[in-house]
Amino acid sequence: MWCYRGGSISTEPRINDRIRVPEVRLVGPSGEQVGIVPLAKALELAQEYDLDLVEVAASARPPVCKLMDYGKFKYESAMKAREARKNQAHTVIKEMKLRPKIDPHDYDTKKGHVVRFLKQGDKVKITIMFRGREQSRPELGYRLLQRLAEDVQDLGFVESNPKQDGRNMIMVLGPHKKKTEAMAEARQAQEARKADAKANPGRSQNAAEFDAAEVEGEVEAEVPAEEPAEA
Repeated sequence: MWCYRGGSISTEPRINDRIRVPEVRLVGPSGEQVGIVPLAKALELAQEYDLDLVEVAASARPPVCKLMDYGKFKYESAMKAREARKNQAHTVIKEMKLRPKIDPHDYDTKKGHVVRFLKQGDKVKITIMFRGREQSRPELGYRLLQRLAEDVQDLGFVESNPKQDGRNMIMVLGPHKKKTEAMAEARQAQEARKADAKANPGRSQNAAEFDAAEVEGEVEAEVPAEEPAEA
């Protein structure tokens, strides 16, 4: 375990022979305070315990050093950082475009997409597109946005109130559920499907086809086809 760490300048703490001070405030392997001791004594104790002497507070006077397994410490730190990155949620804003005079069927379809986005923990930007004479009736877009917000209030809230932006009116919905929670639930659902497929192999093919069709529908839904302009 006793080793010398040389090489290029890095942000890693100084350890063992790289520590260049006459004395240190030593902390034992279990966190116990040993006190201020000569550097030579601290290095001797490190050899006896088969551990590294690690400088944990270089700016202190004298510097604070601890006896530890530095290789194990670095490994555990890397694993914690990896897990934190894995669970980190990136903010995603989906967009859904509607027309002021959208028909009931299209409204229900697009509302379904908004519901799915909110369940996933994503924000949703709702854009009402005005064309021609519709631009003189902004209240139509406002009422439509209010209606949508009320229809999905169990899943999301109005993060940015409706506002006019040129020929469009925009509102942003935020999810009640955090992205990390949605990701965790999605992983659990995926594991449950895998377990079900193993328990019922006869259904696995049909389930896979259903999932593929569902995913294909989602991709198409995120890029709505442009509606024909009104006369």
